[in-house]
Amino acid sequence: MKLKIGIVFGGFSREREISFAGGRTVYDNLNKSLFDAIPIFVDSFGNFILLDWQYVYKGSIRDFYPPVGALTETTGNYQVYAESLGDLDAAKQEVLINEIGRKISLEELAGIIDFAFLCLHGPFGEDGRIQGMLEYVGIPYSGSGILSSAIGIDKSVQKKLMKDAGFAGPNFLVISRNEWETNQTHLKSIETEIGFPCVVKPAHQGSSIGVSIVNKVEDLIKAIDLAFFKRTINATIWNSMQLTEQRNYIRSLTDIREGLGLPVYLTQGITSKKIYHPDELENSINEIFKSGKSEINLEACDGESRVVVEQFIEGKEFSCIVIRNEEKKPVALPPTEIRKGKELFDYRSKYLPGLSRKITPVELPYDQIQHIRQECEKLFLAFNFNVYARIDGFITKSGQVFLNDPNTTSGMMPSSFFFHQAAEIGLNPSQFLTFIIRMSLVERMEDTLDFKKLEGMVSKLDESIHQLRKNALKKIRVAVIMGGYSSERHISVESGRNVYEKLSSSDKYSPVPIFLTGNDNEHMLYQIPVNLMLKDNADDIREKAMHFSVHEVVKEIMLICENITTKYSSTQNVLTPKQISYNELAEIADIAFIALHGRPGEDGAVQHRLEELNIPYNGSGELSSKITINKYETNELLRKNGFSVANHQLISAERWMREPAAVKKEINQTFKYPFIAKPVDDGCSSAVKMIRSEKELDAFAEAIFRPMEELSESQYAILHLRPKEEFPRKKQFLIEELITKQDAVHFLEITGGLLTRTGDKGECLFEVFEASEALSGGDILSLEEKFLAGEGQNITPARYAKDKKERQRISDQVKADLKHAAELLHVEGYARIDAFVRVFSDGRIETIFIEVNSLPGMTPATCIFHQTALAGYKPYDFIDRILEYGIQKNNKRVKIH
Repeated sequence: MKLKIGIVFGGFSREREISFAGGRTVYDNLNKSLFDAIPIFVDSFGNFILLDWQYVYKGSIRDFYPPVGALTETTGNYQVYAESLGDLDAAKQEVLINEIGRKISLEELAGIIDFAFLCLHGPFGEDGRIQGMLEYVGIPYSGSGILSSAIGIDKSVQKKLMKDAGFAGPNFLVISRNEWETNQTHLKSIETEIGFPCVVKPAHQGSSIGVSIVNKVEDLIKAIDLAFFKRTINATIWNSMQLTEQRNYIRSLTDIREGLGLPVYLTQGITSKKIYHPDELENSINEIFKSGKSEINLEACDGESRVVVEQFIEGKEFSCIVIRNEEKKPVALPPTEIRKGKELFDYRSKYLPGLSRKITPVELPYDQIQHIRQECEKLFLAFNFNVYARIDGFITKSGQVFLNDPNTTSGMMPSSFFFHQAAEIGLNPSQFLTFIIRMSLVERMEDTLDFKKLEGMVSKLDESIHQLRKNALKKIRVAVIMGGYSSERHISVESGRNVYEKLSSSDKYSPVPIFLTGNDNEHMLYQIPVNLMLKDNADDIREKAMHFSVHEVVKEIMLICENITTKYSSTQNVLTPKQISYNELAEIADIAFIALHGRPGEDGAVQHRLEELNIPYNGSGELSSKITINKYETNELLRKNGFSVANHQLISAERWMREPAAVKKEINQTFKYPFIAKPVDDGCSSAVKMIRSEKELDAFAEAIFRPMEELSESQYAILHLRPKEEFPRKKQFLIEELITKQDAVHFLEITGGLLTRTGDKGECLFEVFEASEALSGGDILSLEEKFLAGEGQNITPARYAKDKKERQRISDQVKADLKHAAELLHVEGYARIDAFVRVFSDGRIETIFIEVNSLPGMTPATCIFHQTALAGYKPYDFIDRILEYGIQKNNKRVKIH
């Protein structure tokens, strides 16, 4: 009988979205032969909810909670959490809960799960409180115990304890909220005792929330207020903003990660008002400033109690996971250097692929790396941490190590340090989670009354792990091909490793990670070990695959951890990358899963090579892929067959360079500003921009047709590109009219997924899923909103109408339109189709096609998984059906190895 593992995630901290995404990672990666995963969602009111499994696959908590039916109309198009619905009593909270699962008491939990895997972050998750509650009802849990968790959450306490224990540390000062509100004499102390630059941070937050680097005394008050989650709004500045600027400011202000969140206290003079909703905040600000007031003070209801100000350390930044091995001795895994340039390692840099680099081990001499590891192990013991911890720090040019922010719960996104460093010793995420669960059970034996019960659980788990290794060879081998050389290569890696992880925890498939690089003339394939697959982005993987070596420190750690890897890893794990040909790929895999986006992959090139060798693969065939990769050709074909598409024009580099004035004259005669400009053969929102003027058009053309790789500062500024945002170089681009509501009564952007299967007569049958309604915070649905956990919002199913029957009527028509387009384009396997939908007063429906993705993104947060969940498919089930169709289409009998 399998152990029932409750994944406890969500919560009410500012890190709840990372907790939610991490919980989904654990839910998917728990070995299905050993464990039954049970999602236990903690909402922002502190309720424990036995969550219906399909909600695990939403991209954001806001996608399902509060339920769509509980949302009111918002004038500012704001996205909200449940706490914005007002001061709800227990009965009203339970109404919301019943839409997504069932509320359970802590006492009930002991009858539902055998073990709690804690993915909560921040207060209530990492501070010892939930650990104490679980001990009270006798449920073993992951990670550290009560006391060490209480220490691990509080940076101000950590600083003092570390100083007392003799650890090197920067000068620091702790400010309480009461002290700051009554007396700001700390400013002088900071200037004289700490100096500049300095770092200001909340004492109880993670994920770099509320953190600032301050270079001069004039900026201190703003930074400390930021860390206390306080803001002052000036009437002159507010009134100078356009309405869209005001609403974007409120979106940022009410964001739990970079702003105050909600609810907030709005204070003027001696009176305070509690504000729950962004609309209410917008209206209150306008009313107060109309009355002649000059400023408003805002403070988060869950504001910080203490702020730490510390000396800025100039040096390499690192993060190190420390585990206890089976002899209960701490072992520091290879520390990772965080390389990010001059900017702060913020939320976006931490969690969006390609924005920062993680170098493992940190690039330092052998002795200095060992010094870091020794200091981390010493701190692990000093704070009495259990099972594992993540310890951050800096090492200066002189070799001095400064540790800071030890965490008892690490982030558990697929590329987090937690999995990244475990992969260095040869454990994939599923295997590492099994190790963490077993070691947590061993640790809990020391602080539970019923230790015999836990001994039995450990013994049973050991037996199952042993049996699992014996069965490892009896699986279908799947080559998961990821990477590529387009601007979508980082998202491709994210998709590929997500597919790998879903398959690696199954009892049917044995995934083999394959990294593709090179160019259109030559595809270079590498069979890579799991530690390379979990590198932060495609460029790191390429560099390591082509110039691979195992660091001496890593070799030593692997030797120390040999008992762990022998017990938990598969005998099929590869430890070094190997360049292979397509012919060799056929020898090591029974089927390929192409997780590439753009070229190559979606253009038929890889499909052509696989078909030559009779290797089954996922998705559409070569000819269909060659059409759908090109947005211009796709929409031309759709238009000729009666489908609605945007008016468009193809702009070539050759003609733009030869006669730019004539090209712009044609554009101005055909299109009105604003319009959309984008590459003709890239997806993932890569370089998709709304063009409002000829100046922006010139900048777009100059950028996409540029001869050199680097963009100019003026192009970044004119096109409003974010730091490190990639902008591909192309020989042509596409201009499209801006699709608007016109005279429709309802208008929305949707993305719809589909799956194919083989009928009894060998025909291709389509299953079209309920589409998602895509909500963007800006002009265009951004890369972050599509793929970064907690960003953007996708409502599934799309809200075509308030009346359920009418909504379904419209949905059925849209799904029929998507199906007919897929049939015309000979789509097979699966796909995602993006479109706009207009609904008119007479009931007429118009579906305007944007693009067809033959290999849609398969990242953990992508909305295709929201849609398949509604149809009853977990992500693994969906991937399994995609592979089964590929095998059937190929008509190849797969051998079991």
